[in-house]
Amino acid sequence: MTTADMSAAPTAAATPDFDFDTPVDRTGTGSLKWEEAGDALPMWVADMDFPTAPAVRDALRRRLDHGVFGYAVVPDEWAQAYVSWWRDRHGLAIDPESLVFTTGVVPAISSMVRKLTTPAENVVIMTPVYNIFFNSILNNGRRVLESPLVRDGDGRYAIDWDDLEAKLADPQTSLMILCNPHNPTGNLWDRDTLARIGDLAADHHVTVVSDEIHCDLTDPGCEYVPFASAGERCAMNSVTCMAPTKAFNIAGLQTAAVMIPDPTLRHRVWRGLNTDEVAEPNAFAMAATIAAFTEGGAWLDALRGYLADNKREAAHLVDAYNAAAPADRRITLTCGPATYLLWLDCSAFTGRGGNGGAAAFADTDALCDWLQAEHKVCFSPGAQFGGDGRDFIRINVACPRDRMREGFARLFAGLTALADDRG
Repeated sequence: MTTADMSAAPTAAATPDFDFDTPVDRTGTGSLKWEEAGDALPMWVADMDFPTAPAVRDALRRRLDHGVFGYAVVPDEWAQAYVSWWRDRHGLAIDPESLVFTTGVVPAISSMVRKLTTPAENVVIMTPVYNIFFNSILNNGRRVLESPLVRDGDGRYAIDWDDLEAKLADPQTSLMILCNPHNPTGNLWDRDTLARIGDLAADHHVTVVSDEIHCDLTDPGCEYVPFASAGERCAMNSVTCMAPTKAFNIAGLQTAAVMIPDPTLRHRVWRGLNTDEVAEPNAFAMAATIAAFTEGGAWLDALRGYLADNKREAAHLVDAYNAAAPADRRITLTCGPATYLLWLDCSAFTGRGGNGGAAAFADTDALCDWLQAEHKVCFSPGAQFGGDGRDFIRINVACPRDRMREGFARLFAGLTALADDRG
């Protein structure tokens, strides 16, 4: 979804029972998001500045009050919580036997890269994409094979099918990591697209790992399609990574699941997760997951409405900035119907923009460093996401609206100063 699309989207009002406007002071809590930003306003890592759902906090209080935090098991209620949530929310029938607990989506992906491929084999990713995919591949001695998404004149991204098929057909390719929904573009892949990916992967004997951690963070009225629901070939040749952690802001509790319908593939993944010691829950993981998926629906729906309004306002702010900016200093927003992440083309201020001058930056790594130092706002530079990311910044708008407005005000102050410096 582009800026214009956001302007036309229906307004969603947050449920009054839940407060997303009151700021929470996270200083002194060991927050990665805030500590890494220093004295700058952090709008980078995909971590929300909202307390989790009341039902989750209540469940954790009960667990805390028990006072004993020994080794934990995975109860039947955990699998049933996933089964019911995906059935009711996403129309996917899950066999509870196909679910395996893991401490996180990233540990699971890294484990599967080790277990399902051999050193120097290719792992295909469609870029720009979540930067940690690169780490999981490269740190394990495998080769990243990028299939860059193509961008049209309105800023929308689509798959280059010829390129993707060529990469999957490479005899050295054994695995594909799919981001569904897509981070950082916010794309929701439709059923036909997912089925086509699944057919290509199966035809070329490539296993698909589908990271669906953002699946519950879609705009109201917009729903994601689980990869495994797009056809039998998709389901039986894939592993789906799922978790409550992104939607309910509980990543620090280290709780996730992988869903593997094929029994042989499931056994291989299960062995890998256990060998890597990322298959045992901590004392709070079960309580938080069960509460989120059984009692957190109303809170999540209110959150989705609030985030959609944040994205809509961000689009209006970008439009207002562009209306006042010189034509060669304008920015382009890509804002899809999924996630709370915005993808902003800043090529007018990087080398690709051709503007030159002392204030020009080679890429957005340098631009983000400058914005953090000079204007006290912290974004994710785009080069780490691959593809055309070197000219983009990723912006996290999962924060109280006034804080978001302040972040954009700092961004625009910086870009305006650069434009003025260059005449």
